[in-house]
Amino acid sequence: MTHLIAIGGSDAGISAALRARELDPSTDVTVVVADEYPNFSICGIPYYFTGEVAPWQSLAHRTAADLEAAGMNLRLNTFGTGIDVAGRKLAVRTPGGSTEDLAYDELIVGTGALPSHAGITGLDVLTPEDGVHVIHSMGDTFALDRFLDNHRPQSAIIVGAGYVGLEMAEAFTVRGLHVTQIQRGPEVLSTLDPELGALVHDELTTHGVEIITNTTISGIQKTAAGLNVTGIRSGSSFEQTADLVLVVVGVRPNTELLEQSGATLGAGGAVVVDEWMRTGLPHVWGAGDGIITHHRLLGPTYLPLGTTAHKQGRIAGENALGGDRKFAGSVGTQVVKIFDLVAARTGLRDHEATAAGYTPATVAAAADDHKRYYPGAQPISFRITGDTNTGLLLGAQLVGRRETETAKRVDTYATALYAGLTIEQVSELDLSYTPPLGSPWDAAQVATQAWDAAQRVSLARV
Repeated sequence: MTHLIAIGGSDAGISAALRARELDPSTDVTVVVADEYPNFSICGIPYYFTGEVAPWQSLAHRTAADLEAAGMNLRLNTFGTGIDVAGRKLAVRTPGGSTEDLAYDELIVGTGALPSHAGITGLDVLTPEDGVHVIHSMGDTFALDRFLDNHRPQSAIIVGAGYVGLEMAEAFTVRGLHVTQIQRGPEVLSTLDPELGALVHDELTTHGVEIITNTTISGIQKTAAGLNVTGIRSGSSFEQTADLVLVVVGVRPNTELLEQSGATLGAGGAVVVDEWMRTGLPHVWGAGDGIITHHRLLGPTYLPLGTTAHKQGRIAGENALGGDRKFAGSVGTQVVKIFDLVAARTGLRDHEATAAGYTPATVAAAADDHKRYYPGAQPISFRITGDTNTGLLLGAQLVGRRETETAKRVDTYATALYAGLTIEQVSELDLSYTPPLGSPWDAAQVATQAWDAAQRVSLARV
């Protein structure tokens, strides 16, 4: 019987454990979880704060009882402190504070990522009770919830305007707070080109969110007037005060356990693994937000995504039992809802494609989500990136209203990227049509045809 230990109670660790039990129910599986909330949806936390998801227990993909019924031995509030690679033992700190060595045949490390502090002073001193928060775990969720209930803040500053920052801007607005969102770059949602980020910006301001761009925050102080956030805005000093500050400026891979055991670090400071999820340490596998991602267009990179962590965990769980499955790779497909708008992307943007050695061109287009004569038609804005030498689709960015099925259309492009289709081949796909839901040429194909047309014009000018 194989003794398998998975470290991490989120996407990668649980997926690995479930896959191992699925393939061989005799496998002895222990899951080491740093807190008492295994298999909770961290991505769903913003919707708990909007009130759309309740109670908080609803965020559990599976309860602890469900996981134990699947044959797992859960070690909650238990922290992995060291790996004896040669002796195949994992040292842990137990809830009582004592230490223990757990023997394993195979070890899967899915320790994930930690919130980035981006060099902001005060974050290590000020506490959630002071009103300074991150939002990365259920513990963070409860701390923020208590502060909202106990202190009834009227204003909030969100440092960062990425996916979670935008979702929390909506959540705070729904809760009646005046929200100021501060972004380091020239536009919100920097994973999109600024032309589409501007549409997201407009949606936020329409709902009362104050957006401040080109601003780098360097410090937070607690004053009599509230929490004072300071930094540099377009070369000049900046400060603003609010009752609550939420810092969501990205994550950094949590690599300490593997790094101190001799694993190699690569892109983004994440642990290097191969396509089988092997760390290079005997009988030690890695998965999730603490390791590099094999990107189908970029090669090894760091791109922490929940969908990727699930897939990597499943691969690691299978291969730890003697399987030979490779991770097929990511294309970086992402989507976010901001109030009534949806923004999505997949693949590469123009500058990313250039850095990867392609010769890209990006073309903007717009198309209605369904036939205009049927009531309720709304436009989707696209930016399509392709290689001018081969016609290969390299990436797509979309922004549309929630009703436009923008998320499913980005999935069409993600599938095409996975298959290595050209932009012309995307236009040839046999997609569904009925007037209330689409057009004979789907909006996704109208956008790819616009790219082809732009290239013909470009060639005619040469």
